[in-house]
Amino acid sequence: MQKKCIITGATGYIGSHVLKYLLGKEWDIHVVADPKFGFSNIEDVLPRIDVFEYDGNISRLCDYFKRIKPDIVFHLAAAVITNYTPEQVPMLIQSNVQFGTEILEAMKMSGTRLFVGTGSYWQNYNNEDYNPVDLYAATKEAFEKILKYYTEAEGIRAITLRLYDVYGTEDKRPKLWNIIKQKAGTDEELKLSAGEQLLDMVFISDVCAAYEQAYNLLCTDCEIINNVYGVYTNRRKSLKEIVEIYRTMLNRPVIISYGGKPYKNREVMKPTDKLEILPGWQAKVPLESGLKKVAGGGKLNVDYSSAVIFGSLKIAA
Repeated sequence: MQKKCIITGATGYIGSHVLKYLLGKEWDIHVVADPKFGFSNIEDVLPRIDVFEYDGNISRLCDYFKRIKPDIVFHLAAAVITNYTPEQVPMLIQSNVQFGTEILEAMKMSGTRLFVGTGSYWQNYNNEDYNPVDLYAATKEAFEKILKYYTEAEGIRAITLRLYDVYGTEDKRPKLWNIIKQKAGTDEELKLSAGEQLLDMVFISDVCAAYEQAYNLLCTDCEIINNVYGVYTNRRKSLKEIVEIYRTMLNRPVIISYGGKPYKNREVMKPTDKLEILPGWQAKVPLESGLKKVAGGGKLNVDYSSAVIFGSLKIAA
């Protein structure tokens, strides 16, 4: 019997790859999306999926869930804003707390009881059980607290995947490797921190497999009610080491000044290792192989007007 899911955040980088990964496994896929963000990441597969354009009317959302009756919801929608302004606080709350709660309410009304959510290792600053790096991480934790109510009171069973440093090909986000590729072969200097912070990088295909494995776990282990797992390799390298590996793969000179920028406030120098890695999952793409794939891709149309995020590193555009 064909498996059926609803995906939120499917128009973003990670969500679009999860969508295409599951399409390759013959899933029946339905997407809840806000049309103002566009569909460029999934326009090639739009004829193969069903899209519900959500305008904030929760009654319509509940009716949609009742009609579709998905086996599971993969919730990846989020506003990732690290250097936020006061005006952006409502967007963080609406996207990361309110919208997820509306999805859970629609699940409750439709009888859907399996849920895979998305968290961040930035919820665990200084390797603590909970210490948010920033407001974004705090909103992710806030939603997990709301999720607990629905698992305790409404019979929803959930797994939250706390993602680490996700990277891969076709990434249009303003990430450091795109900055480096942009400057390769030019005389422009790129100023970075000293680069001592450790990163745990997971290739996008391995992240997609983690979402599928989370579904499998929920189906096979009824003891899982509301579990949190990490999606990471436990093979950390410093930012400087990673940049140097990537730089050699570009085959073009890049002028980099380490220490040219200070570490940011609340810099994550070492990702938490307290989270249990998702059972039955492991990363298959070695860092060097993944970086080679990224380096080999063509230039992307990247928007550098916003903050650049690479693990815990930020660079002003």
